[in-house]
Amino acid sequence: MPRSLTFACLAGLALLGGCNRRPDQGPVVVSAIGGAPELIDPARRPLDMPARLLRDSIAQGLVRFDAQGRVAPGLAERWTVLDDGASYVFRLREAEWPGGKRITAAEVIAALDRQRAPGSRNPLAPYLTAIDEIVEMTPQVIEVRLKRPRPDLLNLFAQPELGIVRQRPPGGTGPYRASRAGGGFVLLKPVFDPVRAADGDTPSPEENVLLTGERAARALARFRAGQSDLVTGGSFLDLPIARAAGIAPANFRLDLPAGLFGLAIVSREGFLSEAANRAALAEGIDRAAFTAAFADDWAPAEQILPDRLDSANPPALASWAVTDAGARRAEARQRVAAWRAAHGGEAPVVRIALPQGPGANLLFGFVGASLRAIGVTLVRVPATAPTDLQLIDAIAPYDSARWYLSTACPVTSDEAAARLIAARDANDMSSRAAEIAAADGLIAADQCFIPIARPLRWAAVSLRLARWQGNARGWHPLNQLRREPR
Repeated sequence: MPRSLTFACLAGLALLGGCNRRPDQGPVVVSAIGGAPELIDPARRPLDMPARLLRDSIAQGLVRFDAQGRVAPGLAERWTVLDDGASYVFRLREAEWPGGKRITAAEVIAALDRQRAPGSRNPLAPYLTAIDEIVEMTPQVIEVRLKRPRPDLLNLFAQPELGIVRQRPPGGTGPYRASRAGGGFVLLKPVFDPVRAADGDTPSPEENVLLTGERAARALARFRAGQSDLVTGGSFLDLPIARAAGIAPANFRLDLPAGLFGLAIVSREGFLSEAANRAALAEGIDRAAFTAAFADDWAPAEQILPDRLDSANPPALASWAVTDAGARRAEARQRVAAWRAAHGGEAPVVRIALPQGPGANLLFGFVGASLRAIGVTLVRVPATAPTDLQLIDAIAPYDSARWYLSTACPVTSDEAAARLIAARDANDMSSRAAEIAAADGLIAADQCFIPIARPLRWAAVSLRLARWQGNARGWHPLNQLRREPR
Protein backbone atom coordinates (compact mmCIF):
# COMPACT_ATOMS: atom_id res chain seq x y z
CA MET A 1 0.00 0.00 0.00
CA PRO A 2 1.51 3.44 -0.94
CA ARG A 3 2.44 5.57 2.06
CA SER A 4 0.03 8.38 1.12
CA LEU A 5 -2.83 5.89 0.80
CA THR A 6 -1.91 4.23 4.11
CA PHE A 7 -2.00 7.45 6.08
CA ALA A 8 -5.16 8.59 4.33
CA CYS A 9 -6.71 5.31 5.39
CA LEU A 10 -5.56 5.87 8.97
CA ALA A 11 -6.93 9.40 9.02
CA GLY A 12 -10.30 8.19 7.80
CA LEU A 13 -10.42 5.33 10.24
CA ALA A 14 -9.59 7.65 13.14
CA LEU A 15 -12.96 9.32 12.58
CA LEU A 16 -14.89 6.12 13.04
CA GLY A 17 -14.29 5.65 16.79
CA GLY A 18 -15.46 2.66 18.76
CA CYS A 19 -13.55 -0.41 19.83
CA ASN A 20 -12.77 -3.57 17.88
CA ARG A 21 -15.55 -6.08 18.57
CA ARG A 22 -14.79 -8.78 16.02
CA PRO A 23 -17.02 -11.79 16.72
CA ASP A 24 -15.34 -14.78 18.28
CA GLN A 25 -15.62 -16.76 15.09
CA GLY A 26 -12.97 -18.18 12.81
CA PRO A 27 -9.18 -17.96 13.14
CA VAL A 28 -7.47 -15.31 15.22
CA VAL A 29 -5.87 -12.91 12.71
CA VAL A 30 -2.53 -11.47 13.86
CA SER A 31 -0.45 -8.70 12.26
CA ALA A 32 3.12 -8.60 13.59
CA ILE A 33 5.16 -5.52 12.75
CA GLY A 34 8.07 -6.59 10.58
CA GLY A 35 8.76 -8.73 7.54
CA ALA A 36 7.03 -11.83 6.28
CA PRO A 37 6.96 -14.67 8.86
CA GLU A 38 9.82 -17.07 8.14
CA LEU A 39 11.28 -20.03 9.99
CA ILE A 40 14.79 -18.67 10.47
CA ASP A 41 17.70 -20.35 12.22
CA PRO A 42 18.73 -17.95 15.03
CA ALA A 43 22.28 -19.32 14.83
CA ARG A 44 22.51 -17.71 11.38
CA ARG A 45 20.78 -14.37 11.85
CA PRO A 46 18.56 -12.46 14.29
CA LEU A 47 14.78 -12.81 14.20
CA ASP A 48 12.30 -9.96 13.87
CA MET A 49 8.91 -10.08 15.62
CA PRO A 50 7.03 -12.11 12.95
CA ALA A 51 9.85 -14.66 12.81
CA ARG A 52 9.98 -14.91 16.63
CA LEU A 53 6.22 -15.45 16.83
CA LEU A 54 6.32 -18.10 14.11
CA ARG A 55 9.19 -19.94 15.79
CA ASP A 56 7.50 -19.76 19.21
CA SER A 57 4.30 -21.12 17.68
CA ILE A 58 5.74 -24.14 15.90
CA ALA A 59 8.88 -24.84 17.94
CA GLN A 60 8.61 -24.69 21.71
CA GLY A 61 11.69 -25.09 23.85
CA LEU A 62 12.27 -27.23 26.91
CA VAL A 63 10.16 -24.60 28.68
CA ARG A 64 8.11 -21.68 27.38
CA PHE A 65 6.38 -18.54 28.63
CA ASP A 66 2.72 -18.49 29.57
CA ALA A 67 0.34 -15.53 29.13
CA GLN A 68 1.75 -13.85 32.25
CA GLY A 69 5.38 -14.17 31.17
CA ARG A 70 6.07 -16.99 33.64
CA VAL A 71 8.09 -20.10 32.83
CA ALA A 72 5.79 -23.03 32.01
CA PRO A 73 6.33 -26.59 30.70
CA GLY A 74 7.22 -26.92 27.04
CA LEU A 75 8.87 -30.03 25.64
CA ALA A 76 9.84 -30.83 29.23
CA GLU A 77 6.87 -31.91 31.33
CA ARG A 78 8.90 -31.39 34.51
CA TRP A 79 12.40 -30.48 35.64
CA THR A 80 14.63 -30.44 38.71
CA VAL A 81 17.29 -27.89 39.61
CA LEU A 82 20.20 -29.42 41.53
CA ASP A 83 23.38 -28.21 43.22
CA ASP A 84 22.13 -24.66 43.77
CA GLY A 85 21.61 -24.12 40.06
CA ALA A 86 24.63 -26.03 38.73
CA SER A 87 22.55 -28.81 37.14
CA TYR A 88 19.14 -28.93 35.44
CA VAL A 89 17.45 -32.28 34.74
CA PHE A 90 14.54 -32.23 32.28
CA ARG A 91 12.08 -35.06 31.59
CA LEU A 92 10.62 -34.76 28.09
CA ARG A 93 6.95 -35.33 27.48
CA GLU A 94 5.76 -37.53 24.65
CA ALA A 95 5.97 -35.27 21.61
CA GLU A 96 6.27 -35.88 17.88
CA TRP A 97 7.83 -34.21 14.88
CA PRO A 98 5.60 -33.54 11.87
CA GLY A 99 5.03 -36.97 10.37
CA GLY A 100 4.70 -38.76 13.70
CA LYS A 101 8.33 -39.56 14.63
CA ARG A 102 8.93 -39.41 18.40
CA ILE A 103 11.20 -36.59 19.59
CA THR A 104 14.24 -37.90 21.45
CA ALA A 105 16.62 -36.41 23.97
CA ALA A 106 19.48 -36.70 21.46
CA GLU A 107 17.63 -34.50 18.95
CA VAL A 108 16.87 -31.88 21.61
CA ILE A 109 20.52 -31.82 22.65
CA ALA A 110 21.70 -31.42 19.05
CA ALA A 111 19.31 -28.49 18.52
CA LEU A 112 20.46 -26.70 21.70
CA ASP A 113 24.15 -27.35 21.00
CA ARG A 114 23.73 -25.77 17.56
CA GLN A 115 22.44 -22.54 19.07
CA ARG A 116 25.25 -22.22 21.62
CA ALA A 117 28.11 -23.39 19.39
CA PRO A 118 31.09 -21.12 18.63
CA GLY A 119 30.17 -18.80 15.79
CA SER A 120 26.44 -18.90 16.52
CA ARG A 121 24.71 -15.57 15.90
CA ASN A 122 21.95 -16.41 18.34
CA PRO A 123 21.67 -13.31 20.60
CA LEU A 124 21.35 -15.61 23.62
CA ALA A 125 24.61 -17.48 22.92
CA PRO A 126 26.79 -15.11 25.02
CA TYR A 127 24.60 -15.87 28.04
CA LEU A 128 24.83 -19.65 27.64
CA THR A 129 28.59 -19.86 28.23
CA ALA A 130 28.06 -21.27 31.72
CA ILE A 131 26.80 -24.52 30.14
CA ASP A 132 29.52 -27.18 30.29
CA GLU A 133 27.63 -29.90 28.46
CA ILE A 134 24.13 -31.20 27.74
CA VAL A 135 23.95 -34.96 28.13
CA GLU A 136 21.40 -37.69 27.41
CA MET A 137 20.56 -39.64 30.57
CA THR A 138 17.78 -41.66 28.88
CA PRO A 139 15.93 -41.19 25.57
CA GLN A 140 13.47 -38.97 27.48
CA VAL A 141 15.73 -37.33 30.09
CA ILE A 142 18.48 -34.78 29.56
CA GLU A 143 20.79 -33.01 31.99
CA VAL A 144 22.23 -29.55 31.47
CA ARG A 145 25.49 -29.44 33.39
CA LEU A 146 26.91 -26.01 34.18
CA LYS A 147 30.44 -24.85 34.88
CA ARG A 148 28.99 -22.31 37.28
CA PRO A 149 25.61 -22.07 39.04
CA ARG A 150 22.92 -20.15 37.15
CA PRO A 151 19.55 -20.17 38.94
CA ASP A 152 18.03 -17.95 36.22
CA LEU A 153 18.69 -20.27 33.26
CA LEU A 154 15.04 -21.25 32.70
CA ASN A 155 14.10 -17.78 31.43
CA LEU A 156 16.68 -18.16 28.68
CA PHE A 157 15.44 -21.62 27.71
CA ALA A 158 11.91 -20.19 27.38
CA GLN A 159 12.92 -17.67 24.70
CA PRO A 160 11.76 -18.39 21.11
CA GLU A 161 15.40 -18.42 19.94
CA LEU A 162 15.87 -21.68 21.86
CA GLY A 163 12.78 -23.39 20.46
CA ILE A 164 13.61 -26.92 19.28
CA VAL A 165 13.57 -27.22 15.48
CA ARG A 166 14.53 -30.07 13.19
CA GLN A 167 16.70 -28.80 10.33
CA ARG A 168 15.91 -31.44 7.68
CA PRO A 169 13.14 -31.72 6.86
CA PRO A 170 12.34 -28.48 8.67
CA GLY A 171 9.76 -28.72 11.39
CA GLY A 172 8.97 -27.90 14.98
CA THR A 173 7.36 -29.41 18.01
CA GLY A 174 4.18 -27.35 18.34
CA PRO A 175 1.90 -26.09 19.76
CA TYR A 176 1.02 -25.38 16.11
CA ARG A 177 1.81 -26.72 12.67
CA ALA A 178 2.27 -24.10 9.94
CA SER A 179 1.22 -23.90 6.30
CA ARG A 180 1.07 -21.06 3.79
CA ALA A 181 -2.40 -19.54 3.43
CA GLY A 182 -1.89 -16.98 0.66
CA GLY A 183 -1.88 -13.20 0.87
CA GLY A 184 1.30 -13.23 2.96
CA PHE A 185 -0.35 -15.19 5.79
CA VAL A 186 0.80 -18.33 7.57
CA LEU A 187 -1.97 -20.60 8.88
CA LEU A 188 -1.23 -22.09 12.29
CA LYS A 189 -3.27 -25.13 13.36
CA PRO A 190 -3.01 -26.87 16.75
CA VAL A 191 -0.86 -29.99 16.83
CA PHE A 192 -2.85 -33.22 17.03
CA ASP A 193 -3.52 -34.09 20.66
CA PRO A 194 -4.29 -37.80 21.18
CA VAL A 195 -5.78 -37.12 24.63
CA ARG A 196 -8.30 -34.67 23.18
CA ALA A 197 -9.01 -37.01 20.27
CA ALA A 198 -9.70 -39.90 22.65
CA ASP A 199 -12.31 -37.72 24.37
CA GLY A 200 -13.93 -36.92 21.03
CA ASP A 201 -12.75 -33.30 21.26
CA THR A 202 -11.34 -31.77 18.08
CA PRO A 203 -9.91 -28.26 17.67
CA SER A 204 -12.37 -25.61 16.54
CA PRO A 205 -11.65 -23.06 13.78
CA GLU A 206 -11.33 -20.43 16.53
CA GLU A 207 -8.15 -22.19 17.75
CA ASN A 208 -6.41 -21.53 14.43
CA VAL A 209 -4.26 -18.44 13.88
CA LEU A 210 -3.53 -16.51 10.69
CA LEU A 211 -0.19 -14.72 11.09
CA THR A 212 1.32 -12.07 8.82
CA GLY A 213 4.07 -9.48 9.04
CA GLU A 214 3.64 -5.92 7.80
CA ARG A 215 4.35 -2.24 8.46
CA ALA A 216 2.64 -0.62 11.43
CA ALA A 217 0.44 1.70 9.36
CA ARG A 218 -0.95 -1.11 7.24
CA ALA A 219 -1.46 -3.38 10.26
CA LEU A 220 -3.36 -0.64 12.09
CA ALA A 221 -5.51 0.07 9.06
CA ARG A 222 -6.38 -3.62 8.86
CA PHE A 223 -7.26 -3.66 12.58
CA ARG A 224 -9.46 -0.55 12.36
CA ALA A 225 -11.27 -2.07 9.39
CA GLY A 226 -12.17 -5.11 11.53
CA GLN A 227 -9.96 -7.43 9.48
CA SER A 228 -7.65 -8.53 12.29
CA ASP A 229 -7.68 -9.27 16.01
CA LEU A 230 -4.17 -8.27 17.06
CA VAL A 231 -1.39 -5.91 16.05
CA THR A 232 1.76 -6.80 17.98
CA GLY A 233 5.43 -5.87 18.00
CA GLY A 234 4.93 -2.11 18.25
CA SER A 235 7.66 0.01 19.83
CA PHE A 236 8.41 3.68 20.41
CA LEU A 237 9.42 3.87 16.73
CA ASP A 238 5.85 3.52 15.47
CA LEU A 239 3.85 4.59 18.53
CA PRO A 240 3.08 7.99 16.92
CA ILE A 241 1.45 6.12 14.02
CA ALA A 242 -0.65 4.10 16.47
CA ARG A 243 -1.77 7.28 18.22
CA ALA A 244 -2.76 8.83 14.87
CA ALA A 245 -4.78 5.73 14.01
CA GLY A 246 -7.18 6.47 16.85
CA ILE A 247 -7.35 2.95 18.28
CA ALA A 248 -10.03 2.84 20.99
CA PRO A 249 -8.67 2.81 24.57
CA ALA A 250 -10.30 -0.58 25.17
CA ASN A 251 -8.16 -2.03 22.38
CA PHE A 252 -4.88 -0.14 22.84
CA ARG A 253 -2.39 -1.74 25.24
CA LEU A 254 1.00 -0.58 26.50
CA ASP A 255 3.59 -3.11 27.60
CA LEU A 256 6.44 -1.85 29.82
CA PRO A 257 8.69 -4.90 30.15
CA ALA A 258 11.99 -5.13 31.99
CA GLY A 259 14.98 -4.00 29.94
CA LEU A 260 16.93 -1.01 28.69
CA PHE A 261 16.05 2.11 26.71
CA GLY A 262 18.80 4.67 26.40
CA LEU A 263 21.96 5.72 24.60
CA ALA A 264 25.24 3.83 24.80
CA ILE A 265 28.29 6.07 24.42
CA VAL A 266 30.43 4.08 22.01
CA SER A 267 33.06 6.70 21.12
CA ARG A 268 35.77 8.05 23.42
CA GLU A 269 37.24 10.66 21.14
CA GLY A 270 37.21 14.45 21.42
CA PHE A 271 34.59 15.79 23.81
CA LEU A 272 33.61 12.26 24.85
CA SER A 273 37.13 11.29 25.98
CA GLU A 274 36.41 12.45 29.56
CA ALA A 275 33.84 10.86 31.86
CA ALA A 276 32.70 14.29 33.11
CA ASN A 277 31.86 15.34 29.56
CA ARG A 278 29.97 12.10 28.94
CA ALA A 279 28.07 12.82 32.14
CA ALA A 280 27.20 16.28 30.80
CA LEU A 281 25.20 14.66 27.99
CA ALA A 282 23.25 12.57 30.50
CA GLU A 283 22.64 15.65 32.67
CA GLY A 284 21.38 17.73 29.78
CA ILE A 285 18.64 15.39 28.52
CA ASP A 286 15.07 16.12 29.62
CA ARG A 287 13.82 12.56 30.09
CA ALA A 288 10.44 13.47 31.54
CA ALA A 289 9.52 15.67 28.57
CA PHE A 290 10.53 12.96 26.11
CA THR A 291 8.60 10.08 27.73
CA ALA A 292 5.52 12.25 28.35
CA ALA A 293 5.38 13.00 24.62
CA PHE A 294 4.74 9.29 24.02
CA ALA A 295 2.69 7.99 26.96
CA ASP A 296 1.67 9.14 30.43
CA ASP A 297 2.61 5.74 31.85
CA TRP A 298 6.13 5.74 30.40
CA ALA A 299 8.31 6.72 33.37
CA PRO A 300 11.84 8.05 32.87
CA ALA A 301 14.83 6.11 34.27
CA GLU A 302 18.11 7.41 35.68
CA GLN A 303 20.01 4.19 36.36
CA ILE A 304 20.96 1.07 34.43
CA LEU A 305 19.77 -1.60 36.85
CA PRO A 306 16.04 -1.56 37.67
CA ASP A 307 16.64 -3.38 40.97
CA ARG A 308 19.35 -5.25 42.84
CA LEU A 309 18.71 -8.46 40.84
CA ASP A 310 21.78 -10.71 41.34
CA SER A 311 24.11 -7.89 42.43
CA ALA A 312 25.46 -7.69 45.96
CA ASN A 313 24.46 -4.02 46.21
CA PRO A 314 21.51 -1.80 45.29
CA PRO A 315 21.79 -0.21 41.82
CA ALA A 316 24.63 2.28 41.51
CA LEU A 317 23.69 5.87 40.71
CA ALA A 318 25.71 8.30 38.62
CA SER A 319 26.79 11.40 40.53
CA TRP A 320 24.40 13.61 38.55
CA ALA A 321 21.35 11.47 39.44
CA VAL A 322 21.19 12.81 43.01
CA THR A 323 20.72 16.46 41.96
CA ASP A 324 17.66 18.22 40.58
CA ALA A 325 17.11 18.91 36.90
CA GLY A 326 18.07 22.58 37.09
CA ALA A 327 21.37 21.87 38.83
CA ARG A 328 22.17 19.13 36.35
CA ARG A 329 21.70 21.35 33.34
CA ALA A 330 23.69 24.18 34.90
CA GLU A 331 26.60 21.81 35.55
CA ALA A 332 26.34 20.41 32.01
CA ARG A 333 26.48 23.91 30.50
CA GLN A 334 29.57 24.71 32.58
CA ARG A 335 31.33 21.53 31.40
CA VAL A 336 30.56 22.28 27.76
CA ALA A 337 31.60 25.94 28.13
CA ALA A 338 34.93 24.89 29.64
CA TRP A 339 35.57 22.48 26.77
CA ARG A 340 34.68 25.10 24.18
CA ALA A 341 37.01 27.63 25.80
CA ALA A 342 39.84 25.13 25.54
CA HIS A 343 39.05 24.28 21.88
CA GLY A 344 38.77 27.62 20.14
CA GLY A 345 35.13 28.24 21.04
CA GLU A 346 33.73 25.55 18.74
CA ALA A 347 30.72 23.60 19.96
CA PRO A 348 31.31 19.86 20.41
CA VAL A 349 29.60 17.77 17.76
CA VAL A 350 28.13 14.40 18.75
CA ARG A 351 26.72 11.83 16.31
CA ILE A 352 23.69 9.68 17.12
CA ALA A 353 22.75 6.57 15.11
CA LEU A 354 19.02 5.95 14.90
CA PRO A 355 16.69 3.68 12.91
CA GLN A 356 13.96 5.09 10.72
CA GLY A 357 10.55 5.88 12.18
CA PRO A 358 8.53 8.78 13.59
CA GLY A 359 9.45 7.78 17.14
CA ALA A 360 13.13 8.04 16.29
CA ASN A 361 12.46 11.45 14.74
CA LEU A 362 10.92 12.57 18.03
CA LEU A 363 13.84 11.14 19.99
CA PHE A 364 16.31 13.03 17.81
CA GLY A 365 14.30 16.22 18.21
CA PHE A 366 14.06 16.01 22.01
CA VAL A 367 17.65 14.93 22.59
CA GLY A 368 18.94 17.44 20.04
CA ALA A 369 17.06 20.30 21.71
CA SER A 370 18.27 19.27 25.18
CA LEU A 371 21.89 19.08 24.07
CA ARG A 372 21.68 22.29 22.07
CA ALA A 373 20.54 24.02 25.28
CA ILE A 374 23.84 23.06 26.95
CA GLY A 375 25.97 23.94 23.91
CA VAL A 376 26.35 20.57 22.14
CA THR A 377 25.45 19.99 18.49
CA LEU A 378 23.77 16.64 17.76
CA VAL A 379 24.05 15.13 14.27
CA ARG A 380 21.92 12.18 13.15
CA VAL A 381 23.52 9.36 11.16
CA PRO A 382 22.05 6.07 9.82
CA ALA A 383 21.67 3.19 12.27
CA THR A 384 24.61 1.31 10.72
CA ALA A 385 26.99 4.28 10.37
CA PRO A 386 29.97 5.08 12.65
CA THR A 387 28.58 6.98 15.62
CA ASP A 388 29.15 8.34 19.10
CA LEU A 389 25.74 7.47 20.58
CA GLN A 390 23.99 4.16 19.88
CA LEU A 391 20.34 3.56 20.74
CA ILE A 392 19.72 0.57 23.02
CA ASP A 393 16.07 -0.57 23.07
CA ALA A 394 16.09 -4.12 24.42
CA ILE A 395 13.90 -6.34 26.59
CA ALA A 396 15.83 -8.32 29.19
CA PRO A 397 15.79 -12.04 28.29
CA TYR A 398 16.45 -12.96 31.91
CA ASP A 399 16.87 -11.28 35.29
CA SER A 400 20.62 -10.82 35.58
CA ALA A 401 22.35 -7.54 36.32
CA ARG A 402 25.19 -8.72 34.10
CA TRP A 403 22.89 -8.63 31.05
CA TYR A 404 21.93 -5.03 31.83
CA LEU A 405 25.50 -3.85 32.34
CA SER A 406 27.03 -5.62 29.34
CA THR A 407 24.16 -4.60 27.04
CA ALA A 408 24.14 -0.96 28.17
CA CYS A 409 27.89 -0.49 27.79
CA PRO A 410 29.42 -2.31 24.80
CA VAL A 411 32.32 0.13 25.31
CA THR A 412 33.47 0.78 28.87
CA SER A 413 36.61 1.04 30.97
CA ASP A 414 39.05 -1.86 31.03
CA GLU A 415 38.48 -2.31 34.76
CA ALA A 416 34.69 -2.46 34.42
CA ALA A 417 34.97 -4.90 31.50
CA ALA A 418 37.29 -7.10 33.57
CA ARG A 419 34.77 -7.15 36.42
CA LEU A 420 31.98 -8.23 34.06
CA ILE A 421 34.16 -11.08 32.79
CA ALA A 422 34.96 -12.06 36.38
CA ALA A 423 31.22 -12.07 37.15
CA ARG A 424 30.59 -14.34 34.16
CA ASP A 425 33.31 -16.75 35.28
CA ALA A 426 32.59 -16.71 39.03
CA ASN A 427 32.27 -20.18 40.55
CA ASP A 428 29.64 -19.27 43.12
CA MET A 429 26.74 -16.84 43.36
CA SER A 430 28.29 -14.83 46.19
CA SER A 431 31.43 -14.08 44.19
CA ARG A 432 29.34 -13.34 41.10
CA ALA A 433 27.19 -10.87 43.05
CA ALA A 434 30.27 -9.08 44.38
CA GLU A 435 31.82 -8.77 40.91
CA ILE A 436 28.55 -7.48 39.44
CA ALA A 437 28.26 -4.86 42.19
CA ALA A 438 31.83 -3.73 41.53
CA ALA A 439 31.17 -3.54 37.77
CA ASP A 440 27.98 -1.57 38.36
CA GLY A 441 29.83 1.03 40.43
CA LEU A 442 32.64 1.34 37.89
CA ILE A 443 30.20 1.69 35.00
CA ALA A 444 28.23 4.39 36.83
CA ALA A 445 31.49 6.31 37.28
CA ASP A 446 32.58 5.65 33.70
CA GLN A 447 29.41 7.29 32.31
CA CYS A 448 29.17 4.93 29.33
CA PHE A 449 25.37 4.84 29.14
CA ILE A 450 22.64 7.48 29.20
CA PRO A 451 19.52 5.87 30.70
CA ILE A 452 16.25 7.37 29.47
CA ALA A 453 13.45 4.92 30.35
CA ARG A 454 12.54 1.24 30.25
CA PRO A 455 11.42 -0.36 26.97
CA LEU A 456 7.98 0.49 25.68
CA ARG A 457 5.93 -1.87 23.53
CA TRP A 458 2.36 -1.49 22.32
CA ALA A 459 -0.35 -3.64 20.82
CA ALA A 460 -3.86 -3.28 19.41
CA VAL A 461 -5.93 -6.08 20.91
CA SER A 462 -9.44 -7.23 19.98
CA LEU A 463 -11.83 -7.84 22.84
CA ARG A 464 -12.05 -11.51 21.84
CA LEU A 465 -8.43 -11.95 23.02
CA ALA A 466 -9.35 -11.93 26.69
CA ARG A 467 -6.08 -13.44 27.97
CA TRP A 468 -3.69 -10.85 26.54
CA GLN A 469 -1.92 -9.09 29.41
CA GLY A 470 1.20 -7.03 29.80
CA ASN A 471 4.08 -8.80 31.51
CA ALA A 472 7.73 -8.39 32.45
CA ARG A 473 8.89 -10.36 29.40
CA GLY A 474 6.81 -8.44 26.85
CA TRP A 475 5.93 -11.79 25.26
CA HIS A 476 2.47 -13.03 24.28
CA PRO A 477 2.25 -16.62 22.93
CA LEU A 478 -0.30 -16.93 20.16
CA ASN A 479 -1.86 -20.07 21.69
CA GLN A 480 -2.66 -18.18 24.91
CA LEU A 481 -4.66 -15.21 23.68
CA ARG A 482 -8.27 -16.37 23.90
CA ARG A 483 -8.51 -18.98 26.65
CA GLU A 484 -6.40 -21.43 28.64
CA PRO A 485 -4.59 -23.88 26.33
CA ARG A 486 -6.10 -27.36 26.50
